[in-house]
Amino acid sequence: MISENELLALMADLESDRIERTIATTDTTKFREAICAFSNDFPNHRLPGFLLIGVEDKTGKACGLKADDALLRNLAGLRQDGEILPQPAMTVGRIALSGGSGDVVVVEVHPSDLPPVRCKGRVHIRVGPRRATANETEERILSERRVAMAHTFDARPCREARLADLEVDLFLNVYRKAAVAEEIIQTNNRSLEEQLAALRFYDLGRDCPTHAGLLTFGKRPRHFLPGAYVQYLKLGGDVLTAPVQVSREFTGNLFGLVQSLDSLLDGILEARPVRVTNLRDETVWDFPRSAVREFLLNAISHRNYESNAPVRFHRFADRLDINNPGGLYGAVSPANFPRQTDYRNPIVAEALKVLGYVNRFGRGVLDAQEALRENGNPPARYAFEPASVAVSAHKSKHFS
Repeated sequence: MISENELLALMADLESDRIERTIATTDTTKFREAICAFSNDFPNHRLPGFLLIGVEDKTGKACGLKADDALLRNLAGLRQDGEILPQPAMTVGRIALSGGSGDVVVVEVHPSDLPPVRCKGRVHIRVGPRRATANETEERILSERRVAMAHTFDARPCREARLADLEVDLFLNVYRKAAVAEEIIQTNNRSLEEQLAALRFYDLGRDCPTHAGLLTFGKRPRHFLPGAYVQYLKLGGDVLTAPVQVSREFTGNLFGLVQSLDSLLDGILEARPVRVTNLRDETVWDFPRSAVREFLLNAISHRNYESNAPVRFHRFADRLDINNPGGLYGAVSPANFPRQTDYRNPIVAEALKVLGYVNRFGRGVLDAQEALRENGNPPARYAFEPASVAVSAHKSKHFS
């Protein structure tokens, strides 16, 4: 967090395009758009932008705000509520000014490695000291800038693939409608390649889809990424050497893959009535569907797609095991999991959110554990290895 002297200098700089001041404390629309604009860093400062809450915009003077913890939590929650995609890199802090002038809440936003960043389907940028919605040319500039900053595997181009390897109708008629505001679509004059590139699914410089494009819309993603599938085994015992009763493979792009896994869960999870009062029974499951689905979506989202190994989904007599290639990523460690989040495949994670498969970021594992508890299952156990993450969930006590 910046010092008080640095804050005072920011408050006084009324012309900077790296600073936005406001006295509003509940205008989440304004806050999100400001965070989006600073994430895009259209002037290419490669420096953080600052949203200062509790400061008069025209004078740069503090308004005497008394900031409580609820305000700080609400602002921090904007990072992972799924309205700004891809997720912004930001910190939130409070500085109490000397002399009793009040508090200033400082939201420090770092430039994104994956521009353009969207807020509710719109790309916001800074143009001088004001905020604006990017036009087509400005979006293309941001897309081209991304090429030099694409650090994650899903953002990189797949040089062997071509536009013909994508299900274009799926992008135009389903994904684009969910990801881009309607008025932006109506005024669009860009080529298909440019539209895909604006959402990080195509590399214009190399004229080919990105790995994220293939995973989300690919006709044959496994042809280019051999490990992009889920292997399901049902075993007739409690160990991996038990007889295999069912063996299936699930592949395809995210649309088809998630739908296939949903159908699988509908067929393999078992229900049983349990007496809760003398007059009422309640249905419980051997495993709560929402928890198993969350574990599978996490595996698809966070796995290492450079590996040829699949996500392994094994149903034993007493438990379910899900193992995905790729250890914990970035800032996540066994000590801070699952409260710390980081993304090996941020574009894939964004696509799952846009498609409605994920409600918000950072809560999935905690919600799954709660679903297990409510259903009478023990907590899921995680095993972390350098090259893999495994989760194991045992049957509900009602199925013992």
